Amino acid sequence: MVDADQTFVIVGGGLAGAKAAETLRAEGFNGRVILIGDERDHPYERPPLSKGYLTGAEERDSTLVHEPAWYAANDVELHLGQAVTAIDREARTVRLGDGTVIRYDKLLLATGSEPRRLDVPGTDLTGVHHLRRLAHADRLRQVLAGLGRDNGHLVIAGGGWIGLEVAAAARGYGAEVTVVEADPTPLHRVLGPELGQLFADLHSDHGVRFHFGARLTEIVGQDGLVLAVRTDDGEEHPAHAVLAAIGAAPRTALAENSGLALVDRADGGGVAVDESLRTSDPDIFAAGDVAAAHHPLLRTRLRVEHWANALNGGPAAARAMLGKPVSYDRVPYFFTDQYDLGMEYSGWAPPGSYDQVVVRGDTGKREFIAFWLKGGRVLAGMNVNVWDVTEPIQNLIRARTPVDPEALADPSVPLDGLI
Repeated sequence: MVDADQTFVIVGGGLAGAKAAETLRAEGFNGRVILIGDERDHPYERPPLSKGYLTGAEERDSTLVHEPAWYAANDVELHLGQAVTAIDREARTVRLGDGTVIRYDKLLLATGSEPRRLDVPGTDLTGVHHLRRLAHADRLRQVLAGLGRDNGHLVIAGGGWIGLEVAAAARGYGAEVTVVEADPTPLHRVLGPELGQLFADLHSDHGVRFHFGARLTEIVGQDGLVLAVRTDDGEEHPAHAVLAAIGAAPRTALAENSGLALVDRADGGGVAVDESLRTSDPDIFAAGDVAAAHHPLLRTRLRVEHWANALNGGPAAARAMLGKPVSYDRVPYFFTDQYDLGMEYSGWAPPGSYDQVVVRGDTGKREFIAFWLKGGRVLAGMNVNVWDVTEPIQNLIRARTPVDPEALADPSVPLDGLI
């Protein structure tokens, strides 16, 4: 057991950090646990920010990882609304924005990611929004409700998961929505053209307008308010609000300034960690969005921004901090809810990595499973309005053995029987 006089510091007040603190106590660590977050809110989960909380179906407190009283009850010291400004690796200390210096024996970086910013004129207007933090969702929820009441227009720059989920929420409020996307379909680089088109059709059926093959070049406004957007093909679209949903960047400044090894942005960026989530400094670990981990199953370095990686990565890092053997090999997983479509995706199949897509079920009814294959091996699977299949899909991915594509496409053949 780790000595009681040791101090473990967690930088980052999100899901990864909160679950790491929970795991340290659950594993019997009785030293100091200090969790530092630069937001004033207690640690919360991010999926509701573009789903249930944004739509108004869930209350604000439902986003919290733990009830606020949990931290004191479990002797977890909170420093909320405080940014860590520097790490001194030699002294093993972190410095807070107010000048406070805290010593650590082990340090976990769970600093997450931040929205990428539009680099066009007009981004300083009042009606330009991002969605990453609970405060962003608070504001955007009010904006969407107002657009719905006033028949207002929302333009979304980017047709990825966040952009589409906000589009669905906005249509639920009655707002007019236009999505501007540089690729020929939404989610083009994640799902490919065929399945990307399925999401385009879903949203078009619900009144969303798409403008593909274009990028925003200017946000036009007057008296601080948004009036329209212009795109690089000469088009102009009415807008009363704009959401920048063009991706996220890992928050690596602390790690970089302290000399920790990083991964090049062209390779996904992030803090380089091994399969136990340890950085180039043996006393510092990283988990969640910011960590670019060597993945023992997929045999590559991978940075995953989704909820499940924070949920599982925080506890894995905590166990490694305690000296326990850790090989973090979770199959990447994420989910989405848009209108009446629910989807789960497991695996990793970036563009160019697969040579075949096999579909089991009916894409027309939006009830199917899609599989991405390479040489007959399942790299990833996506179940759409088909449930209780995540485990067998992940088992197929873990098996790393070829399967018969015809059997894979046949709903009468149990997935478990293909391994």
